[in-house]
Amino acid sequence: MSTAAPETLDRSAVPWLFATALATTLPHFAHQPTGFSALAGLLFAWGAWLWWRGRRLPSRWLLALLVAGSCAGVVLEFHTLLGRDAGVAMLFLFMAMKLLELRSRRDAYVVINLGYFLLLTHYFHSQSIGTGLWLLGAMVIVTATLIRLHGGRASTPGPTLRYAGLMILQSLPFLLVLYLLFPRVSGPLWGLPQDAAGARSGLSDQMSPGSIADLALSTDIAFRARFDAPLPKRDQLYWRGPVMEDYDGITWRRGPIFGPAPAVVALSAPLNYEITLEPYEQRWLLALDAPTALPPESGLTPSLSAVSRGPLSQRLRYAVSSALSYRFNTQESAAVLKRDTLLPAGRNPRARALAETWRRTGANPEGLVQRALALFHDQEFAYTLHPPLLGQNPVDEFLFQTRRGFCEHYASAFVVLMRAAGVPARVVGGYQGGEINPVDGYLVVRQSDAHAWAEVWLAGRGWVRVDPTAAVSPARVEDGLAASVPATRSLPALMGVDASWLRGLRYRWEAANNAWNQWVLGYNPQRQREFLTSLGFPDPNWRTLAPVLLAACGSILLAVTAWTLYRRPHRDPAQRLWQRALRRLRRRQVSCEPWETPLALARRLRSERPELAEALEAAAEIYCQARYGTGPANLRALRAAVARLP
Repeated sequence: MSTAAPETLDRSAVPWLFATALATTLPHFAHQPTGFSALAGLLFAWGAWLWWRGRRLPSRWLLALLVAGSCAGVVLEFHTLLGRDAGVAMLFLFMAMKLLELRSRRDAYVVINLGYFLLLTHYFHSQSIGTGLWLLGAMVIVTATLIRLHGGRASTPGPTLRYAGLMILQSLPFLLVLYLLFPRVSGPLWGLPQDAAGARSGLSDQMSPGSIADLALSTDIAFRARFDAPLPKRDQLYWRGPVMEDYDGITWRRGPIFGPAPAVVALSAPLNYEITLEPYEQRWLLALDAPTALPPESGLTPSLSAVSRGPLSQRLRYAVSSALSYRFNTQESAAVLKRDTLLPAGRNPRARALAETWRRTGANPEGLVQRALALFHDQEFAYTLHPPLLGQNPVDEFLFQTRRGFCEHYASAFVVLMRAAGVPARVVGGYQGGEINPVDGYLVVRQSDAHAWAEVWLAGRGWVRVDPTAAVSPARVEDGLAASVPATRSLPALMGVDASWLRGLRYRWEAANNAWNQWVLGYNPQRQREFLTSLGFPDPNWRTLAPVLLAACGSILLAVTAWTLYRRPHRDPAQRLWQRALRRLRRRQVSCEPWETPLALARRLRSERPELAEALEAAAEIYCQARYGTGPANLRALRAAVARLP
């Protein structure tokens, strides 16, 4: 018993499959390891050359070796074949390899299905407007390829692409209903535990010389803030992050995040605002000093930093209140005060000796703070994004040799001096300042606004913020990074460009991205509940949403069906009667070819089926008169003639 061979793939359909593969994999070339991208590029070029030259495709055993080698490469790179990144890498390579075995329509369908699935994987790396537009165009190409495979043979690709675009437009009502009503889930839908550790650029919970300077070279947006009241002055915009209290002579690390809640006394009216924080795999919820009201699932550390329950692996929007004038922990525990005067033995001896001479003068803690700030202000210290490298005693080398540094150098040196003089002190990391986008009114805080300052504990006042950078470069706090760094030094991209038209374009693009983030990507379970509650659903959940979703989709289907029936071309009454005659003939085992005219069919039956010929000739003549004649159609006579057919 022989089996039928698979249907051969039309050669002219192969370029459509290459277009599908390229459109669905091209963005992945920027995210895959270099070796994988090079291999995929070679496979694409090889497959295209074979098609162009009409050469024979590679043998099965060679493809099997390629598959085995690719799997081995994925294991070597990711140490697993499972997980998000390893899985995407395998799909990326398999798509390129599939182009080398396009022998049948079944192979073409595999490419199309793989292309649809690969579209989803691009959102692992980016969910921006640009990514959405690219994937929309790619989906049109994949759908057009499917249409072409099912018989679309237009001489140019334009009609096929337009038809695919029309089909996608017709699906938009379903897309909107599913987007609004399908129960939202907290967290990334495709997140896997082993992928959660992938670090993103952002504020860290430890600081060493140069770490914040490197972060400040990025213009990526860290978060946005929208205020209910007029924006505070720039020198009040200290966005508090991790508080670093443990020091090993080079690196500062965060202190305990669990313990008694800080005692905060607000000395000013609360300032209400909303933050949209970009994901950065840390727990810190940025807030202005000092936060007084936080969102659910969050809390304050003993050192007044706001933290979430877990690392922030997705964009988060939350409301918060802060008091810009405050006191906290005026009665600090002895253990904390002792911990915040500790210094590692044997490190930075010259700085410790300098602080000890200040201490012997009998100055009080406030006086010691002023002595340190005067040192930075009066001596030839410089604020720079490109500080020189420091050795095993970084504070000594900074204070007495290089005297050039970024905010972390000044904050670290100040805290070491204070601790050496017996004043409890610690380093606070976060951001300072921000830029208003005039298009949407949001305050945009970038990675280049990353900053470090100090806190000292003063009896009766509690922990007090001191920013040593302001003593060296007041412009950094008052006007921002671009105003504080000499023009001869390199600045992050676009920051040093003084072109109003370019800034305007950037403002508009960032405002559009913000709207996308707020209303599309930010449509989380909470916003869905708020929206559905406004529609009259008091307690929206999957039980109440499922019937509504089914009803909405059913209504759309009914509307589309009604519209399709309404737009369906109406068949001529005479033609309907003739089709009835043909059905009668088929029941009598008469073959009726679609290209055969009524009179030709009647003449053929005169010799083949004489018993049917006379009645059919009469019906055919009346049909031709009714269908093509100039006079009024005699439908009654045609109906009677059709009825006389045996």
